Amino acid sequence: MAARIGYPIVVRPSYVLGGRAMEIVHGDDTLERYVLESAEVAGGAPILIDRFLQDAVEIDVDALADGRDVFIAGIMEHIEEAGIHSGDSACSLPPCSLPDGIVEEIRRQTRALARALGVVGLMNVQFAVSRDGEINVLEVNPRASRTVPFVAKAIGVPIARIAARLMAGEALADFDLEERPLRHVAVKEAVFPFARFPGVDVILGPEMKSTGEVMGLDRDFGRAFAKAQLAAGGALPEGGRAFISVRDRDKPQAVRLGRRLAELGFALVATRGTARALRAGGLTAETINKVLEGPPHIVDALKDDRIDFVINTTESAKSVADSSGMRRTALLKNVPYATTFAGASAMLDAIAAVREQGLDVAPLQAYGREKATAREMS
Repeated sequence: MAARIGYPIVVRPSYVLGGRAMEIVHGDDTLERYVLESAEVAGGAPILIDRFLQDAVEIDVDALADGRDVFIAGIMEHIEEAGIHSGDSACSLPPCSLPDGIVEEIRRQTRALARALGVVGLMNVQFAVSRDGEINVLEVNPRASRTVPFVAKAIGVPIARIAARLMAGEALADFDLEERPLRHVAVKEAVFPFARFPGVDVILGPEMKSTGEVMGLDRDFGRAFAKAQLAAGGALPEGGRAFISVRDRDKPQAVRLGRRLAELGFALVATRGTARALRAGGLTAETINKVLEGPPHIVDALKDDRIDFVINTTESAKSVADSSGMRRTALLKNVPYATTFAGASAMLDAIAAVREQGLDVAPLQAYGREKATAREMS
């Protein structure tokens, strides 16, 4: 079946929650190991196999419906690419990079789904937009999702209460709801318990690892993302030396990322393959050993406080295992890190925005008022 679908694939046991034992598989050997290791979790239930949409952007949509009319409460763009569990991915409301035409088509499809399914109350749809602009429906849930509290606060509408009244027989038209563009950006960020558990790898994947979430609000994406990082207990690197080690297919993007880092005043440090790609792109990069290549290596540099920012993307099970010590050391040394290219790019947006404009605060109510002044919105 995997050969027919084509690698990479997503595999998971049926009847599990939170992406338990869910994994992205790239070849026959990994699939064989997965089946053997997941047998205990599956407990005799089927193992589901899906085609994996590589480098796709995942979208969450929350909507209200009464069986006829549909109100789209929020369209959220995930920062991390598809393949990261939706509960672990940061997201932006409104979308931060999708073209208007894609957003409008998502609205149309959401309304069509709600009407065709006869939804009364809340509905959550998860889409994935692939590199060629194709919109894929991942799942449709005629119920509240974990994003409902975030969306309700972001738009200032008590959507859970309205959904309950719709289910009790009231009409959507009775609530005078209007879909209008937000004048601010809300960013949801996940909170992780990694520091509490020795030996846990911080890399994200299809299995959910977060234990909570926070929200950052501001007039632009960069500052909203910065606030979300602070609320989650993280910090943005202010400068210094940035270490980059990325999988082969991310190397072209690593050059663009390296250029932005250099513009922000960071010195670049990279493993051999990534350093070669950075230099080919016209950048200056110091080469440092992987742990397997012997000292002095990246873990030594982290322990000696010579690295201020870590960007590391991996793909195969071997590369994930080989680099786990480096990510764990960054966590223990409180060095800001990103394990996806999209997450790293968002962090750079935040660093640039904070440097240019600083951070201000305002009460939540200021963002919900239709006629809030520019002063209140800052």
